[in-house]
Amino acid sequence: MAAATAKQGGRDRVPPHPEVRDVTLQQVLEALVDPVRRLIVRELHAAGRDLSCGTIELPVSKSTATHHFHVLRDAGLIRQYYVGTSRMNALRREEMDEVFPGLLRAVTDAPEGG
Repeated sequence: MAAATAKQGGRDRVPPHPEVRDVTLQQVLEALVDPVRRLIVRELHAAGRDLSCGTIELPVSKSTATHHFHVLRDAGLIRQYYVGTSRMNALRREEMDEVFPGLLRAVTDAPEGG
């Protein structure tokens, strides 16, 4: 079974993730156009560690937050995995910097609301 697929019945399941080199700049920019998704990226960057979905305070409902995390994952910006029942989120800094140098820095350094 591939590492990117969920183990049935296991707590160490991992949702599918794209290879960053297969993601287009258009996909990444469309993911980052939303202010809630930029907030998630900034929070992960500022924390300097992986965070569970529930530890990032967002101004949206839980189901809407789930959608935003899904969009970021599909755009290759975050990697998600489980620790127990918590879905953890990791910013894919190094991979993104290899394919889109400076893009994440520009997003994380931009002023709030920018």
